[in-house]
Amino acid sequence: MKRPDGFDPAAGPRPERQTRPAVSAPVDRDGVTAEPVAEQETDVIALDAARLRPKRSGAGASARPSGPKSTSRSAAPSATPSPSSKVDAKPTATSSASATVTLERPDEPADEAFLTPREAAKLRRRHERQEIRRFTARKRGRHRPWVIAAAILGVLIVVSVAGAYSPLLAVRSIEVVGASRVNQAEITEALSDQLGRPLALVDAGAVKAVLVGYPLIASYSLESQPPSTLVVRIVEREPVGVLQSGSVYTLVDAAGVTIERSDQPIAGYPTLMVTGGPTSKGFVAAAAVIRALPTDLRARVASVSASTADDVTLTLVDSPAEVVWGSAEDSVLKARILATTMAATDPSQVNQYDVSSPSAAIVR
Repeated sequence: MKRPDGFDPAAGPRPERQTRPAVSAPVDRDGVTAEPVAEQETDVIALDAARLRPKRSGAGASARPSGPKSTSRSAAPSATPSPSSKVDAKPTATSSASATVTLERPDEPADEAFLTPREAAKLRRRHERQEIRRFTARKRGRHRPWVIAAAILGVLIVVSVAGAYSPLLAVRSIEVVGASRVNQAEITEALSDQLGRPLALVDAGAVKAVLVGYPLIASYSLESQPPSTLVVRIVEREPVGVLQSGSVYTLVDAAGVTIERSDQPIAGYPTLMVTGGPTSKGFVAAAAVIRALPTDLRARVASVSASTADDVTLTLVDSPAEVVWGSAEDSVLKARILATTMAATDPSQVNQYDVSSPSAAIVR
């Protein structure tokens, strides 16, 4: 009776579909000869991941049976299919043991087992990660110098900050620089509460509170000199002249701050004869003119008089001539023109130098 697909079992196998003779039956480790198995035409598809399975060592490898390597693909069904059955039909799995398929390669050991699907997926993911790293190696290499530089910079910053705030860089000595009228030892003693502090934690407010008490100090700056020195650089007030009030002579700076008082005339500084005292406009103009004079010309000035901001007049030590200065504007230019004019003339023969208009100096 023919089957629906046209195959007639009674007709026998077709010549071109005849099965090959069964291979010789293998002998297992107990010496029992297994039943011969006819080789089917259907190929068993092997997973690529199974070929990547690493060799196992230890107890698991020794427990596997040893035997000759088989180079052919074989299946282990429970019974030999009859010749009259269809050759290309798929074999039916009778049990978990009989459904196990063993594929071996000639260059692999006989005890090599296949990977499970989970292990195969794990190996595939690992292989993909390796490929990604291989293809992105050049891109990562371009960023490596920047990463290294950033790491070095970060380490330097951390080390610097840690060192600056550590007791190793604590203040152990205080050095006062630039003080001539101010007592250096007195200032050092007043700042002794900063000893023992890290250089980065010096209290600038406490230092300012101490130095403000010295009127002769115009400005100051703090400088840290590792490992343990705090330098206080002082700029003292610069005297510009002497104000006379009766028999008292007061040496003042451009802001009118008293630097020194004496009952005797103070040599080396011009006398300021102004109307209104240190707060008047005449005093401000006279002080600005004195500060604009070069050192050699300032030493030749005997006195400076001014009643307003526009009538500053100088008298000289070695000449009867007076200098009409005018206002304090363009004082640097006026000082340069006055020095040139005095060098070109004999001051002892001149009664007046008028430089109130720098563009047209007049000698009388």
